[in-house]
Amino acid sequence: MALVTFTNPEYRDKTVYAVAGSHTQTLLKLARENKIPIQFECEDGDCGTCLIKVSSIDKKNQRMGGPLTEKEKTILKQAGKVTAAELEAMIVDDLPCEWRLACQMIVRDEDIRVEY
Repeated sequence: MALVTFTNPEYRDKTVYAVAGSHTQTLLKLARENKIPIQFECEDGDCGTCLIKVSSIDKKNQRMGGPLTEKEKTILKQAGKVTAAELEAMIVDDLPCEWRLACQMIVRDEDIRVEY
């Protein structure tokens, strides 16, 4: 089980349990099931509305979800959150990306903080 803490200045922090590695439950689905008001439109990774910032609570284990999808890479570059060089470095060095799309991110077995 993973603990996911959703945080937003307009709402009180809420921590929920997530089934890690389900390969089907996205962070957006988890948020919706727990009435976390993350904005979204397409739910398919095309619009970028569900952009979130993710950080690891456990500093020893900083994977922060599954790898970026191709849709995430495109949207994050368009939004100016990452550069092509940064994406390449993340792939080569197996580094996590702090910016994700909630509709694309699959939770792993790790405790994370999600700013929305």
